[in-house]
Amino acid sequence: MVDSSIVPGESLFGSLLTAMVTPMKADGKVDLAETGRLAEKLVDDGCDGLVVAGTTGESSTLDDEEKISLFRAVVEAVGGRAKVVAGTGSNDTAHSVLLSRMAVETGVDGLLVVTPYYLKPTQSGIQAHFEAVANATELPVMLYDIPGRSAVPITVETMLRLADHPQIVAVKDAKADFAAGTRVMANSSLQFYSGDDGLTLPWMSVGAQGVVGVTTHVATARFRQMVDAAAVGDLQTARAIHLELEPVIRATMTRVPGAVAAKEILHWRGTLPRPTVRLPLVGPTSTESKLIREDLAEAGMESLQ
Repeated sequence: MVDSSIVPGESLFGSLLTAMVTPMKADGKVDLAETGRLAEKLVDDGCDGLVVAGTTGESSTLDDEEKISLFRAVVEAVGGRAKVVAGTGSNDTAHSVLLSRMAVETGVDGLLVVTPYYLKPTQSGIQAHFEAVANATELPVMLYDIPGRSAVPITVETMLRLADHPQIVAVKDAKADFAAGTRVMANSSLQFYSGDDGLTLPWMSVGAQGVVGVTTHVATARFRQMVDAAAVGDLQTARAIHLELEPVIRATMTRVPGAVAAKEILHWRGTLPRPTVRLPLVGPTSTESKLIREDLAEAGMESLQ
């Protein structure tokens, strides 16, 4: 299935995307009302795209019904104001295809599909997996290359073959291989997004479109300013913000898993009523909380509690 409305070079996902946490009630159930409110705040503060039910959304502990309800809630909250990208990838191709087809009915704008994890497929298997998902709908697809979690990378050669598929239009890169990414950008129309918050500016300096971030939950406006500055070649401004954000990125990405840190900080700041996560994730220890608060204080960011 080919969507003739997809124009090569046209940005289909925006430039500042947040990989949203999934707000939960005290009993661990998904909180759809808070999900909608968080989506609205992120867009109000500068996001032009949101990824729903990705890694930071604790996708591995969500069932399909919960994911579909999240996709629908975010589309209802911000559809038309920002691109809504559904995390539909897994290590089961048939399941990924099914969920992607279900996501279409919710009105999402695209799909984020991760490299199949745990099974360690060959490059031929990786290619076949992505093509099967891309063939299943007419939505544009962003590949998610994250060998730290999937155990296998998407090689340059595989990426270039996948770039020939009309629905595969972008890459969220969490591999940090600038030489490989540059080669792909030079030889395809795939749009790159940094999947490492701290590498947003370096990636954009070699041609990336923007970022799919976690720290963008708590420093949305500053990321917006940095991405916009980098996009117009104002590297002096972008570099200053990049350095300013380092302690915030440290707080969000290095002390505990990003979903845990983002929820805690949003709770401290009054954005989320509670920081509930699902096992095997747990909240930070007192020592971890202290380190996160110290990082935020270094960046001049105050919490409410």
